[in-house]
Amino acid sequence: MTKEEYKEKLTWLESIPKTWAVKPLLSVSKEISVKSSTGELLSVYLDRGVIRASDGNLGTHAPSETMDNYQSIEPGDFVLNNQQAWRGSVGVSFEYGIISPAYLVLRLSEELDSRYSNYLFRSRPIVDQFMLASQGVGTIQRQIHAPSFKNVLTIVPPLETQKRIATFLDERTKSIDELVAKKENLIKLLNERRQSLVAKIVTKGLDSKAQMKYSGMDWLGSIPATWEVRRFKYIFNRIQRPIFEEDEIITAFRDGVVTLRRNRREEGFTFAFKEVGYQGVNKGDLVIHGMDGFAGAIGVSDSRGKATPVYSVCMPISDRASSKYFAYLLRVLALNGYIASLSRGIRERSTEFKWDVIGNLRVVLPEYEIQEKIASYLDVELDKIMKASELIMSQIQQLRECRVSLIYSAVTGKIKI
Repeated sequence: MTKEEYKEKLTWLESIPKTWAVKPLLSVSKEISVKSSTGELLSVYLDRGVIRASDGNLGTHAPSETMDNYQSIEPGDFVLNNQQAWRGSVGVSFEYGIISPAYLVLRLSEELDSRYSNYLFRSRPIVDQFMLASQGVGTIQRQIHAPSFKNVLTIVPPLETQKRIATFLDERTKSIDELVAKKENLIKLLNERRQSLVAKIVTKGLDSKAQMKYSGMDWLGSIPATWEVRRFKYIFNRIQRPIFEEDEIITAFRDGVVTLRRNRREEGFTFAFKEVGYQGVNKGDLVIHGMDGFAGAIGVSDSRGKATPVYSVCMPISDRASSKYFAYLLRVLALNGYIASLSRGIRERSTEFKWDVIGNLRVVLPEYEIQEKIASYLDVELDKIMKASELIMSQIQQLRECRVSLIYSAVTGKIKI
């Protein structure tokens, strides 16, 4: 692709300051690959750039069993995740270390300031070009195509200007990041408030002056004197409803929402070729995920549909039980780790929570009217907490968008610094 063709796609080239240059990236850098198996292990994160692997969540960044082909990098080297650069998984390193051979390493010339380059190369003007220079058939992994990568252009302001921009952005982004961190902490506190409120109310009731008695269970302690303790199978039946042709897939999510899969998302699920053992789910059924129940995938279905046999679909045996109250109660047992302690582990981050375990759970049984009052009270209070969290999340999103816009405006000369 010619420079003129790039200009048509990347209009920022037409509006940078006259004293700034536009050059091919490879004219102000050179590809290097120096093998080394010793040194601080570094990695490139989509939202953080180049960091120490020990400071991140390894996951897909886990090192190979052998590091014989790892590469040595120095402060100022520009590192690109060869398959994720088009999404912005790139960054300039600010320390010595080693990095996976799957990364592309460019040593920048003295024309480019490291801090300025780190902001520029992770901003949309350059990431858009990495996208154009990448090829692939998937939606996540797209390999940088060498011939197209040669056409990637970069902005090169005077060196002193680059340093001023970097200092300006260091100060401004630090302020934004600190504000985001404070708001994220508020959300964390709201989540803690939510969990403690539910745990207290479903096990102790709404009447703080009620006479108490020992429940017989150490994890539960005292409960109101009028409440009973029963095994779950004497309160709820597991049922096997028939399915209908028009039924859609029901999913229990870890936040306690049980709804049609399409109401949330379609990606990330395993689809069965044959729907062997599928069961019907009615609106109002208590649904317990046999694999993710330990993490809170328990709730009352808001829709009619069908679910795999991994779910336990339950109905109260009598009118003494409220499905909504027991959904709250079981989620408390899940989120405090009690269900996980009873379940049989079969894979990482999951446990097997089958009906034989569920049915034998000893749980509290308040009077039905109290169950209904507790469920209604929690519905209202948790809705308030959810709305407060959503407002803060909206503010965080606005701050992040402001950060992106600020960086773009600074590195492309849209604001005078």
